[in-house]
Amino acid sequence: MMGQEFEEAFGNFLDRHEYDGAESALFGMVRTSFLAGWLAAGGAPPQSERIFQLMNLQREK
Repeated sequence: MMGQEFEEAFGNFLDRHEYDGAESALFGMVRTSFLAGWLAAGGAPPQSERIFQLMNLQREK
């Protein structure tokens, strides 16, 4: 087990914006690698999907 000093230092490291950038880059590499394997195995490429739809909520008078 690690000591309290280590846990606090690690927590501070995780809270830094540099870690956020590194985590984002790592996630991108993992996703790209998974997609390459998926396509190599004959899977269909992901399709673009609508995430949300804007609606006009004004009522007609």
